[in-house]
Amino acid sequence: MSTGNADGTVGVRAEDAFDAAAVHAWLSGRVSGLGDRPPVVRQFPGGASNLTYLLAYPGRELILRRPPAGRKAVSAHDMRREYRVQRALKPVFPYVPAMLAFGTAEDGPLGGDFYVMERLGGLILRGDLPAGLDLTPRQARELSGRVVDRLVQLHSVDVDAAGLADLGKGAGYVERQVRGWTGRFGKARTDDVGDFAGVIGWLTENQPGEARICLVHNDYRLDNLVLDGPATLQVTGVLDWELATLGDPLMELGSTLSYWVQADDDDVMKASRRQPTHLPGMYTREEFVAHYAEAAGIEVGDWRFYEVYGLFRLAVVIQQLYRRYRDGDTHNPAFKDFGPFVRYLEGRCREVIKKGRA
Repeated sequence: MSTGNADGTVGVRAEDAFDAAAVHAWLSGRVSGLGDRPPVVRQFPGGASNLTYLLAYPGRELILRRPPAGRKAVSAHDMRREYRVQRALKPVFPYVPAMLAFGTAEDGPLGGDFYVMERLGGLILRGDLPAGLDLTPRQARELSGRVVDRLVQLHSVDVDAAGLADLGKGAGYVERQVRGWTGRFGKARTDDVGDFAGVIGWLTENQPGEARICLVHNDYRLDNLVLDGPATLQVTGVLDWELATLGDPLMELGSTLSYWVQADDDDVMKASRRQPTHLPGMYTREEFVAHYAEAAGIEVGDWRFYEVYGLFRLAVVIQQLYRRYRDGDTHNPAFKDFGPFVRYLEGRCREVIKKGRA
């Protein structure tokens, strides 16, 4: 069994292991000052997409990212795209890691694309607060505001200046997202979950026009943010850019808030919490939206669409993992009970739809 470290890493799983000496030899020809010895390699266990490793050298820590074995370079597993986005963003949005080297199946030691970057040091809040850290309600509220403000800043990036104007298809994003996630659900559905027919029909019939088209991260959550430390809690880094594209900022807001579990949510939603957004002083989802709308200068309109979209998207992500478990493609016991949560999310979508226009 892998044992965890204070930095959140575990020993490398056997199926995810690689030749550290070969990686070191390749990397030493591209990054100076690494010394003669290969790094100590640890693995970050979180995430259900690309694999992330810590390469620990004396006095320096690097991060290596690569797809799971057998995954082709499409969508979330496109290492070249992920590397390119962060490298282009660094001069105009400094809250990304510095890119160091990109390797391919032809010139690298891993048999596929991968990249190496500097590790962003700091604090990442997951699940519950780490031992010894307490937030006053005022600190929690200020942190919430900083999370919103960094998202507004991200959505304000000049994609032309960054050289990322070709990153996505632009106009028509809302329709493509509804259609795309509907298709993904159809492929992943199992016989023990609902068909989401009413939810999908409502989303299809109630699509708003794009608020605007901008750079979106597409997985913006508190546990993908790096804070400078417990004293100041400034947002100094944004991680996991694998889904970044050009899209509608309010669609991203809906996705972000599907993970933002607040203190008065029901027990099922609370059980899904993976960030300490329930703490006294933390924004409610309504406060998050209001702050964002004011700071970004965007008219939100009927928020129900974005909330339902976010919950449906989350349900599809969960169902895809559950389908992998049901099919025997993974034996991760964490996925075993995902089916009931998908059914719960369908009911939650219906409840939001019934609220009527606020």
